[in-house]
Parts: sequence; structure tokens; C-alpha cells
Amino acid sequence: MAILAGSFKTYEALGNREDLTDVIYNISPTETPITTNIARVTAEATRHEWQTDALAAASKDNAQLEADDIPTATTVTPTVRLGNICQIMRKDVTVSGTQETVKKAGRKSELAYQIAKLGDELKRDLEAAISQNNASVAGAAGTPRRLGGLESWYATNDDRGASGADGGYNTGTSLTVAPTDGTQRALTEQMLKNVLQSIFNNSSASADMVVAGGFNKQQISTFTGNATKMKDISDGTLQASVDVYQSDFGEVSIFPSRFVRARTVHVLQSDMLAIAYLRPFFMKDLASTGDYERKMMILEATLEVRNERAHGVIADLTTS
Repeated sequence: MAILAGSFKTYEALGNREDLTDVIYNISPTETPITTNIARVTAEATRHEWQTDALAAASKDNAQLEADDIPTATTVTPTVRLGNICQIMRKDVTVSGTQETVKKAGRKSELAYQIAKLGDELKRDLEAAISQNNASVAGAAGTPRRLGGLESWYATNDDRGASGADGGYNTGTSLTVAPTDGTQRALTEQMLKNVLQSIFNNSSASADMVVAGGFNKQQISTFTGNATKMKDISDGTLQASVDVYQSDFGEVSIFPSRFVRARTVHVLQSDMLAIAYLRPFFMKDLASTGDYERKMMILEATLEVRNERAHGVIADLTTS
């Protein structure tokens, strides 16, 4: 085709308006399955502490003589005192006076838009910190305090690969220890059954949450259980996922997470976990010495693992 001589085209025009939509598309995930599903409590010191206890083992031989006396007092086992360290997290933003004033696409206030992003980013940081294998750090001059993540607490109900080892709470240092990663292997249904049974044997209740990365969430969806999968074709939908696993010890909800380590599956009793906030999310105005506005969002919190025997881990899993 030939172009008509003298026709005026967009390439030569100088006054055409831009076509910029008023929507900003942000695909970064903000789902935080662990922090969303556990309790929120208040911390009152940088080291947040709680106590655990356990009943004596049941005995079929507790049979006593009639009119018997107690020759010696039974030794009382004291409670166990545990704790975790509050970690400070922050995000900041600086916006020039001009950028806040000019007309923008997709947001009226640049500062308000950026502050909303800070909140989502801090939520993701908190989820990552409580979900992973970081040991707790007491902190010192030049060393920030760090909370102990879930993986550093497991010491009872575990299924690990060869050479893998638990971390756990060290009563000598009053800090958690990071686990040792072992040889990776494929996730199986029997591994999940073993950990669920271990939690049942060592806890007063049963796990109700399983949290896994994307690959191993798909592996869980291949578990068959004892039931034959049925399909109602009337709505044309193929159900290919498992979101609730019916175990011998109760129903367990399966959550995918982008913030757990891909090699780890957490098996949790949600009411035996909490986020302890020393300073919940808040905004702080920063001093300005020029033509700009500065804000900082701060969070100070830790993970309360009320009793690690209520939780379990399947570690050292393949991720592809």
C-alpha cells in the first residue's frame, strides 16, 4: 500500500495526548498465611517470654494400698521458661514536594501510595522472618536483634533427610539455633502422616495447618488418602488440588506460601502460635531539611511458639 503524499500522521504530530491508564498493576504477592491465621498478642520487652509445662506420663500401675501413707513427697517438675527476641523492621520513603503536587496517573498522592506499599512490604518481611530458619539473636551495639523463625524451634516432631539435624531452643543461651539442612528427597504422603501422628502423640491436640511452597503444595495435591477421588462433571470444573487433608487425627488445611523455604513443609497447630507485638505497625515523621517529605514505617515484633511439641516439620525436600 502507498501512503498518500502530504497526509499528516501521528509520527509528525506534537500535540497528541499520552494514553496512560489510571490503574497501577502490581502483581507482587501479599498473602501471608501464617501471620494471618495465628493469634496476636502484646510484648512488653525486647525479649518476650512465656512458660510451658507437661503432665506426667500416664501409668496403668498407679495402684495404692488401702490406708497407705506417703513416705516421701513427689518431686515437682518446674515449668520451662522460653522466649524469643523482638526484631525491629522498618521501611522509609522520601517524596519531593514537586512530585507530591504534580498530576499523576493511578494515584492522587504519591506519598500515600508509597506508604501503602510500605505496609505490604513489611507484612511480607514479617511473614518471611517467622517462616524460615533464622536463629534468634539477642543483639548488641552494631548487631540488630533478630527473632527466631519457626524452623529454628522444631525439636520433637520432625522428618529430615540424611544428615539433617534439628535446631531448637537452647536453655543455656536462651536463644534458638538454626537447623542443619540434610539431603533433599521427594515429599511423600507417609512423611506427612508420620509427622501428624508424632504431633498427636506429643501434644494435647492435633495440627490444623500445613504450609508449603508452591512445588510441594502441588505434591500434596497428588496424595490419595484412603478415598477415591470423584468428579462431578456438571459444572465442567476439574478439581486437581487438595486444600483440606482429612487425616486420622482431624482435618488439616493446606496453605501455599511464597515465603517459606521451598524445601520445608510446616505442620502447625495454629492456636499454639502467636505474633507478639512490642510496637505494632506505626508511621513516624522524619525531619525534613529541604523540599521533600520523609516518612518511616516501623514494626517491632517476635514469634511466640507456645509449645514446639504442638508443631512439626518435613524438611530437606526437593523443590523441582
